[in-house]
Amino acid sequence: MKNKESIFKLLTQKPWDPEQVKIDNAHDGATLNLSKGKLGLRYLMVISTIFFCLFIVTYSDRLVFADWQKMPEPILLWLNTIILLVSSVVFIGAQIASKNNQFEIVKNRLLIIGGLALAFIIGQLLVWLQLINMGYYVHSNPANAYFYVFTTLHGLHLLGGLIYWIMTIKKVWIPNEIVISKVKHTVELCAIYWHFLFAVWIVLFGLMLFT
Repeated sequence: MKNKESIFKLLTQKPWDPEQVKIDNAHDGATLNLSKGKLGLRYLMVISTIFFCLFIVTYSDRLVFADWQKMPEPILLWLNTIILLVSSVVFIGAQIASKNNQFEIVKNRLLIIGGLALAFIIGQLLVWLQLINMGYYVHSNPANAYFYVFTTLHGLHLLGGLIYWIMTIKKVWIPNEIVISKVKHTVELCAIYWHFLFAVWIVLFGLMLFT
């Protein structure tokens, strides 16, 4: 069976070349070295990245106007950032344990990650309450509106990640029902998405922090 190829190698191929035609005719129909899950996740991350980039562009254009008033950065935002960082580190540990077939450790790591995710969401809600009590309402200033939009969008993406987290932890919850290949694949996908959410948050937080 012919090995699947990376998308970068496929882009450099010359399908009109006679030698390439022979190779193409001999393949088994499996083109990319990506599972459906990985391919779907990449599409999701690309779409989300484009979505956030569009908001960042409008944010950059809007902040140059005179009515833009910078918001304060509550200490809780820093704490929430640390929570996301720790959850990403714990997920790396879960990935390593999964590769070593240590599924009890994987389950424990996933439980910690779920708790950290809930702590982050609660922390974000507390930040909102703190800012509202200080008079930073959505309609008060464009900077306020962007902050609430950014944090809402990121929070919704995290909630989506929690849905997949539930699917992942169910696969390791009962030891006798563990399917090793499926668990490893699911943990890997969930970890990739979690690292993506952390990266997005760092960009958004940095943007709000320095503007």
